[in-house]
Amino acid sequence: MAYEFKLPDLPYAYDALAPHMSAETLEFHHDKHHAAYVTNANKLLAGSGLEDKDEITIIRESFGSNPGLFNNAAQVFNHTFFFDGMKPGGGGDKLPGKLAEMIDRDLGGFAKFREDFINAGVTQFGSGWAWLAVKDGKLEIMKTPNAENPFVHGATPILACDVWEHAYYIDYRNLRPKFLEVWLDNLVNWEFAEANLEAAL
Repeated sequence: MAYEFKLPDLPYAYDALAPHMSAETLEFHHDKHHAAYVTNANKLLAGSGLEDKDEITIIRESFGSNPGLFNNAAQVFNHTFFFDGMKPGGGGDKLPGKLAEMIDRDLGGFAKFREDFINAGVTQFGSGWAWLAVKDGKLEIMKTPNAENPFVHGATPILACDVWEHAYYIDYRNLRPKFLEVWLDNLVNWEFAEANLEAAL
């Protein structure tokens, strides 16, 4: 059975993240950008030799060998992961136990994690992503260009922030640092991150 990329519904209403992320941003980001990656990934998967693989295997095996398929397949995953990693009334420094414990152990505590995560997103030149990931049993902050994600760098993603301009330009214009601050303080679904952490260990 050939794999088919799908566009999942958002896990909240389009206006649920306002005022931190507008309905207009989510309508464009999910219904236009994310949807286009799904359409293109399915077109490029046909005839690639990877049709019978699962999503993560397609991403890993197309990296470096089939850039068109990789870019679209990875962006389908990245966007679903990004949207699922937010919730109304999210963010802040009240983290679930295991996640809080490992941020203290591996990343120097929440305040340092927040500063370093924002810095990763701000210093990702051009388009890309900031990630919290697990590698070799430890948490680390990563930044990746364009469609790349932790899977192609030997790590497992826990949380992602999209720093492509289409993720924030309607609401924040060129103020990427402000977007990252607001995202961490008001939008992150820490329970989603905790569940991903537990699954990765």
